[in-house]
Amino acid sequence: MAARKYEVVFISTPGFGNLVPVVEFAQRLIDHDRRFSATVLIITMPQRPLVSTYVQSRAASPAANTIRFLHLPAVEDLPSPDHFDSSIGFMCCLIEKHRSHVKHAITDLMATESHSDSPVRRVAGLFVDMFCTSMIDVAKELNLACYLFFASPAAFLSFMLHLPVLGIQLTADLAKLETQLVIPAFVNPVPPSVLPPSALKRDGYASFLQNARRYAETKGIIVNTFIELEPYALNSVSTSQLPQVYPVGPILDLAGPAQWHPDQAHHEHIMRWLDDQPPSSVVFLCFGSMGSLSGSQVREIAFGLERARLRFLWALRDKPKAQLHLPSEYANLEEVLPDGFLERTAGIGLVCGLVPQVTILAHKAIGGFVSHCGWNSILESLWHSIPIATWPLYAEQQMNAFEMVKELGLAVEISLDYKEGGDLVLAEEVERGIKRLMDGENEVREKVKEMSKKSKMAVMENGSSYRSLGALIEELVVN
Repeated sequence: MAARKYEVVFISTPGFGNLVPVVEFAQRLIDHDRRFSATVLIITMPQRPLVSTYVQSRAASPAANTIRFLHLPAVEDLPSPDHFDSSIGFMCCLIEKHRSHVKHAITDLMATESHSDSPVRRVAGLFVDMFCTSMIDVAKELNLACYLFFASPAAFLSFMLHLPVLGIQLTADLAKLETQLVIPAFVNPVPPSVLPPSALKRDGYASFLQNARRYAETKGIIVNTFIELEPYALNSVSTSQLPQVYPVGPILDLAGPAQWHPDQAHHEHIMRWLDDQPPSSVVFLCFGSMGSLSGSQVREIAFGLERARLRFLWALRDKPKAQLHLPSEYANLEEVLPDGFLERTAGIGLVCGLVPQVTILAHKAIGGFVSHCGWNSILESLWHSIPIATWPLYAEQQMNAFEMVKELGLAVEISLDYKEGGDLVLAEEVERGIKRLMDGENEVREKVKEMSKKSKMAVMENGSSYRSLGALIEELVVN
C-alpha cells in the first residue's frame, strides 16, 4: 500500500512581513516531516513588484519541488484605496474578493490529487494569516481544517483576541487620553499611544475587529514566537476558550534578499565596507520594507549620528511614490541629508538604500540595530545576538517596542510611540539612544545574548518549538 502524503495550503496578506514567514513556516513543516508538501496561494499587487520578485526567486529555489506557488487571478470591481482611511481596510477588502478564486484553486488541488497516480495525497489543512480570516468560510465549505498562522508576537495576538472587550473604549480620540489599557498578555498597563495606528482609524479598527472575532473558529493558532521569549503572553492565550496555540518560532528567512536583491553590485559594496570595520563597531539603522521618514526626521537622525561619532550603516529610503507602493530609492541623497553630511562622515559611515537586512545583522561588524520593530526584524536580531534600539513606525510595531523595552527588557528605547506626523525624535535623543545601544557593558546586550541561545535551542530537536511543531503535525495527520 502506498504511503500517505499530505498537502497543506497557505494564503497570506501580500506583503513581506506576512508572506515571508508564511513561506518559511511551510518549509519548516516540510523539513520536519517529508510526507508533507505545500501550495502557497499568491495574491498579486501590481504596486509591489519587489514582492513578486521574491516569489519568483523562491519558486526557482531548490526547495521548489516541495513548495509550489500558485498565483490567483486578479479580481474585478475592487474599490479604490482612496475609499478607505487605512491601508489595512483596503487590504482586507482585496483579500476577501479573492475568496472564490481560493475556493476554485483548492477544489482543483483536491480533485487533481484524488486522481493522481502518485502515493495517496490528502489536503490536510488551509493556513490563513491574521488578515485572511474571510478564507475560513472556504475551508468550511470544503470541509477542510483551517489554522491561523500568526506572524506577530503572542502579545499582539492577545491584543487582537481582547479587541471585542476593548472595543467599547477604542475610538479615534483614545490615543489623546491618558487611559491605560489592561491587556492579558502584558504585565504592565498598556498606554494607548502604543496601539497600532491603523486600529485607531474607522476602517482599520473594523478590519482588525472583524478578523480577530474569527480567530476562535480555527482549529489551531500557530504563532511565530517561542515559549522562552514570551512565556507570560503565551500563557495568557492558552485557554480552554481558544483553539490550541502552537508556538513554533523563530521562523526566519536567514538567507534574506541577498539572493534576489535587485542591485547585486550595491549589496556587494555594502558587504565589502562592513568587512573593513572592526567587530561590533557599527550601528545599523534600518526601518523595514515599508519604512520611510520625513525629510525633517532624516536630518535629525543625521545630526544625531554626527554627534554620536560612532560607525554607522544607514538604510535610507524615500517615501512611496503612490498609495500602497513600497518606499523607493533616493535619486540624490544629498538633497535630503544636511549639507556636507556625506563628506563629514565618509570615514565612519555609509548611507545606502534597500539592503539584505538579515545578512547585515549576521555580519561580525554590526554591534547594534536601530529598528522599526517589525516582529521579523526583532526575531532576526535576537537570533544574531544584536541588541535593538526601538523606533516603531507602523502596524503593531509600537506595541512590539513596548513589549521589548518594558515587558522583556530586551531593547533600548529611542521611541515607543513614534508616528508619522507626530513629534520629531530630536538629534540629541538619537545620539543618546545610539550611545546606550552601543555600550558594550549594557545589561540589554547580555540579555539579548542569552535569548539568542534560547532562540536557537527552541528550534533544535527536542526544543520547545520543535516539539510544538511535532504536535501540530500529529493533529494534521489525524484530521
